[in-house]
Amino acid sequence: MKKFALLILILVSAISMKAQEDGGLESILYANIQDANKLTQAYLNPGMKGLIYGMNSGWYHTAKAHKTFGFDISIGLNASMVPSKDELFKFADLGLSSSTTSTSLTGATVAGTNTLEAPVTVTAVIEGQNVSKTFLMPAGVKEDLPLNAVPTPSVQFTLGLPKQFDVMVRLVPEVGSDDVKGNLFGIGVKKEITSLFGVIEKLPLHISVLGAYTNMDVNYNIQNDSSIPGANQVATFNLNSYTVQAIASINFPIINFYGGIGYGAGTSDLKMLGTYVLKYNTGYPPPNDTVEKTVTDPINLDFEASGVRATVGTRLSLGFFKIFADYTIQEYNTLAAGIAFSFR
Repeated sequence: MKKFALLILILVSAISMKAQEDGGLESILYANIQDANKLTQAYLNPGMKGLIYGMNSGWYHTAKAHKTFGFDISIGLNASMVPSKDELFKFADLGLSSSTTSTSLTGATVAGTNTLEAPVTVTAVIEGQNVSKTFLMPAGVKEDLPLNAVPTPSVQFTLGLPKQFDVMVRLVPEVGSDDVKGNLFGIGVKKEITSLFGVIEKLPLHISVLGAYTNMDVNYNIQNDSSIPGANQVATFNLNSYTVQAIASINFPIINFYGGIGYGAGTSDLKMLGTYVLKYNTGYPPPNDTVEKTVTDPINLDFEASGVRATVGTRLSLGFFKIFADYTIQEYNTLAAGIAFSFR
C-alpha cells in the first residue's frame, strides 16, 4: 500500500497500511455480517470520533472581527487525543454471537498500539459443512499518527464583512490517488458583539459568537490491495460536524489571549461496498479443504460524537504574521496550532 503525503488522508492512509500489513480490515468479513459490523465499529470508533472533534477545532485565534474586506489565511493542525480507555475494546462488551470467539479478552482500536493483534476464530455451516476461519484483528496505528493523536489539518480563509461579521471557509478539492481520494468543505460565521456590552468596547477585550460546519468525504479503493477476491470493492466515508461557541479575546499589540465555550457535535458513516469471496477451512484434505461464501455490501456503520467544549489559547503577532496555539477540553481533548497571514 503506497503512502500518501496529503495530510487530510493521514488517518485513512494509516488505517489502510496497517490493515494491509495485518491481512486487511476485510478479514473481519469472515465473521457473520452482524459480528463483522460490531468488530469494525469497535475498531474504528475512536478514530471517527477524533475526526469529528478535530474538525470542530481551530476555527478562530481571536474574537476581534476584521475590518470590512480585511482577511487572513490560516494553516493549522488539530490533534485530538484519544483517552487510554478508548485504545482498547473488550470482546465481551460487543455482544458477538457464539460463532465468533477470541482467545484474547481485548483488541486494539485504531487509536491503540501497533503491537496488539487479537486472534479471532469464526465457525459456520456452509453448504451443509462445518467450517472455520481464524484471522487477526488489525493492530492500532497510534504510533503512526502525529503526536499519537487523530490529526485534522485545516487551511482556512477568513474575510471581514460589514457589521463586524467574519466569514470563514475551509476548502480542499478532491485530492489523493487512484487508491484514496478525499475532499473537504467547511464554512463558519463569526459575529463580534462587543458593542452590546457598553464600556467594554473601550477595553482591549473583544467578544463574539461563532458557528461552523464541516463536511468531508473519502473514498478508498480496496480492490487494488484486497486480500479477499471479489469485485467493485470500495469503502466510502462521509463526515459532517458542527460547532457553536461564544468566544472572547484580549488583544495586545504583540500577544493575544483567547478562549471560548460552546458545543460541538457530528456524525459520520462508513460503508464497505462490493462483493467479497470468502474461503473457509473445512478440515478435509485438498481439493475439498475449503468452501466459499460470497457477501455483498457487508459493512454499513454510523458514528457520532457530541459534547460541551472549552478552549484557551494564545497568539503571537509579528506584523501580518501570526503564530497561534490553543487547547480544547472535551471528551477527546484537542490541541490546535498553526500560522496565519492576517491583513485587517
